Amino acid sequence: MRRARIFHQGRDIWATAAGDGSFLTLAHGEVIPAASAQWLPPLTPGASVYALGLNYADHNKELGFSPKMQSPLIFQKGGNAFVGHNGNTLRPPDADQMHPECELVVVIGKPARKVKEAKALDCVMGYSIANDYAIREYLENYFRPNARVKNRDGATALGPWIVDAADIANPQALRMETRVNGKLVQEGNTADMIISVAGLIEYLSSFLTLMPGDLILTGTPQGVHFCNPGDLVICEIEGIGALVNNLVSA
Repeated sequence: MRRARIFHQGRDIWATAAGDGSFLTLAHGEVIPAASAQWLPPLTPGASVYALGLNYADHNKELGFSPKMQSPLIFQKGGNAFVGHNGNTLRPPDADQMHPECELVVVIGKPARKVKEAKALDCVMGYSIANDYAIREYLENYFRPNARVKNRDGATALGPWIVDAADIANPQALRMETRVNGKLVQEGNTADMIISVAGLIEYLSSFLTLMPGDLILTGTPQGVHFCNPGDLVICEIEGIGALVNNLVSA
């Protein structure tokens, strides 16, 4: 099953994909065209969001770092940082080095505390996609992604769907790519994560309790392409869908 969060007739509601996803079925049974929907980030209000930096060896290498970091680089993101599918993200006028980052998103389905890696995927409700833009001019250093980079209002696209975990046989075997105006600029596979989905759940739950609705953004593969206002950016992950974002002038 694929779920989406939309704004419809003055309120936020959850919907499910009908057929190939061209239509959405609302909770009360109404069916509307997906193309006419106002998509919201599929984020439960109040949920915690944990994001990974430098979790792909190929991306680390292109940035000049050791391919495999000694410990995970984790930071948190606020809810206002997200925008939904087909939404607009602002590019500041001084952000000449702003580039998209396609990421697999893990959605937690039940409380997880001190969960071992072998059982960690049992805590996953589903998966989604994020485009977690980076702005190189604003980075204080790669080991501390500051708020001005990773918590800008509406700077991280999220969606369009949450796909049930049962529909993803192996989260560590998913092709992922980013296209800007149709040009392939980023390509990878979740198999190349340094710390797997299950490993991240084990690590985080070793010192905090993950709750239903919490998100984990798992990092991005190689491919740095600087974008401009007017660019159409599409991040796609096998089995989950394609997340569309429009870059506009701030």
